[in-house]
Amino acid sequence: MSFVQQSLSMAMAPPIGKTVRFGQLFTGTVAIIALALMLLVIGRNQSVQWSEIPRYMIDPVILDGVVLTLELTAGAMVAGIVIGCLVAIMATSQNVVLKAIAVAFVWWFRGVPLIVQIFFWFNIALFIPEVGIGSWSVSVNDIVTPALAGFLALGLHEAANMSEIIRSGLTAVDRGQREAASSLGLRPLQTLRTVVLPQAIRLIVPPTGNQAIGMLKASAIVSVIGMQDLLTQAQAIYARNFLVIELLCVASLWYLGITTIASVGQHYLERKLAPKGRSSRNEK
Repeated sequence: MSFVQQSLSMAMAPPIGKTVRFGQLFTGTVAIIALALMLLVIGRNQSVQWSEIPRYMIDPVILDGVVLTLELTAGAMVAGIVIGCLVAIMATSQNVVLKAIAVAFVWWFRGVPLIVQIFFWFNIALFIPEVGIGSWSVSVNDIVTPALAGFLALGLHEAANMSEIIRSGLTAVDRGQREAASSLGLRPLQTLRTVVLPQAIRLIVPPTGNQAIGMLKASAIVSVIGMQDLLTQAQAIYARNFLVIELLCVASLWYLGITTIASVGQHYLERKLAPKGRSSRNEK
């Protein structure tokens, strides 16, 4: 092909940027139309009493389930972060025994499915019926209630995941900075607190936010042991009035609302922790 022919073909070809933008606009329009049609078909379904959904959104029983779900999520995340931080420090230490314990902890609590862990703690009284010292003893069933079983399962499972997140954040900090801090006379704990953590926190926060949102949704699994969370309360109501779809929509809307608020909070927290030069470039 001659130079003149190449020039003519390039001149006649549509700009790449305009083609890409047109494709994105077309795809987005088709998706919006398809979503609108789907919502229209669902809304015209006479078998669902849509007017009942707003009423149950503020039902006291549902609100109690929302509060318990938030408490369970917050408690499991706090326990997961604290225990995970300790396990991550053990995993990055020079002590072989501590490393082995950390590896075994992560291997077990991250590898076993969460629902199995919930059933394990809920039924732990089958092989440990009582605990005590001397003549004093107490039934394990009185200690490990459904609430505690759900909290232990979620908290320890989250601790295993958080330990890996924190460990990766700690190891991402250049080792030379640790050596420099040590040469200045800082003890290992001081180095961790003043040098390593301020840099690692920027890497730890984003996945931690994702874990918190995932924990909120995973907390619904405690319904299998009768814990009175949001999903369990919705199930209890529709078992009486048979408004199954309506109550499931109520639970879904509450989960969507809470996760949306959490996602917005995570976004602003990441912007605050990001380096100023990087955040300004992203805003542009």
